[in-house]
Amino acid sequence: MGFFDGKQKNSTPSDAAAKLHIGSGDKRLEGWVNIDLLPLPGVDAVADVTQGLDYRDCEVVFAEHFLEHLAVDDALNFLLECHRVLAPGGWLRLSTPNLDWVWDTHYRVEAPAEEKRLMAMRLNRAFHAWGHQFLWNRQILGEALEACGFDEVRWCTYGESELPVLQGLERHETYGDDPRLTHVLIVEGRKSTAGSQRLQKLRARLAEEFLNHLDG
Repeated sequence: MGFFDGKQKNSTPSDAAAKLHIGSGDKRLEGWVNIDLLPLPGVDAVADVTQGLDYRDCEVVFAEHFLEHLAVDDALNFLLECHRVLAPGGWLRLSTPNLDWVWDTHYRVEAPAEEKRLMAMRLNRAFHAWGHQFLWNRQILGEALEACGFDEVRWCTYGESELPVLQGLERHETYGDDPRLTHVLIVEGRKSTAGSQRLQKLRARLAEEFLNHLDG
């Protein structure tokens, strides 16, 4: 799977100040460019965004429950592509499952044996089902955003934002949140200057601690 040369075949360049909804599925947002790999109802542009986004000077980019479907190195490239297509000062908003919530609610070491067998299956389902490739916690997602050139990184609740354009966007089903943890991470970041050295260090750490241990 190739990633991001700044062009995307068979697509049409956007108008300036477009609002991109990546991985929209059938959850169309009116007034946005709804982009998905499949030609589902409400999709405006059928595209494989791993081949790049043929847009520029966009106002905002929004992706709900999308990042976890990318391998972690591809996810970093996606963040860089979002940074590229945004206008100076443009905003990115992401929603993705919260690894801390998954771990805290899906497994208890002190549970009875039969319950632990069921927990083991459910925990692995959270990691590997639905096409999930990598689950993020707040610390590594925040680091990735800042390394890819986003500042003013802030953590939001479902449907809420300081920016009117990013309010009320989430459509994904919700679960009963733990009182201490939300089941998804919702984060916003503003386009700033990419920190190449910081990104290199993050890539090296991910390779050493994770990618180099994968088969193939």
